[in-house]
Amino acid sequence: MLELIQLNGYSGTGLAAVTEHAGAPKGSMYFHFPDGKEGLGAAAVELAQAQFEELLREAAQSEGSVAGSVRAVIAAVATIVSESDYRLGCPVSVVTLEMGAESDRLRATCERAFSSWIEPTAGLLQSEGLSAADALSLATAIVAAVEGAVVLSRAMRTTQPLESTADLLADMIAMRTGQVAGA
Repeated sequence: MLELIQLNGYSGTGLAAVTEHAGAPKGSMYFHFPDGKEGLGAAAVELAQAQFEELLREAAQSEGSVAGSVRAVIAAVATIVSESDYRLGCPVSVVTLEMGAESDRLRATCERAFSSWIEPTAGLLQSEGLSAADALSLATAIVAAVEGAVVLSRAMRTTQPLESTADLLADMIAMRTGQVAGA
C-alpha cells in the first residue's frame, strides 16, 4: 500500500490493486485490516513514519552535527525521488493532502508521523544549544521545508529544490547554533 500511495495517491489506490501488488489473497487483507482501506492507509503511514525515523537515527549517528544530519537525510530523500524517476515522494504528505479533511484517523496518524520527525530533530538542535522553543520551531520549519522541496523536485523533475533546501537549512542551522556552515 505504501508504494501504491506514493505512485497513485491514497484515493487512486484501490484494495484490489493492493492485494494484487502484494500477491496476497483478498481475505487475508480483511483479516489483518478489518476496517478496510482506512486501516491499511494508517498502517502504510505508520510504516513510512518508522522508515523515516530510522533514516533520521542513522543520519544523527553518522554525522557530526545537526546540519550534517539534515544534509544526509535530504540527500537520501533526493536519491529516492530521482531513482524513482520522480514518481515517489512522501506518502505521509500525500495522505494528509488527500484525506486530512475526510478522515480524522488518517489525519491524526499523519500528525503523529510528522511529530515523530520533528521531535528528534528538535532534540538534536537542543543538544547543540538551542532552547526547547527555538529548537521545536526550527525543527518544524526543517520538516516543512523538506516536504515542500520533495513536491517541487517531483514537479520540476530535478533534485535541485532538495539540494537548495539542504544548503539553506545547513546555513540556517549553523547560524542558529553558532557553528560553521556546511558542518
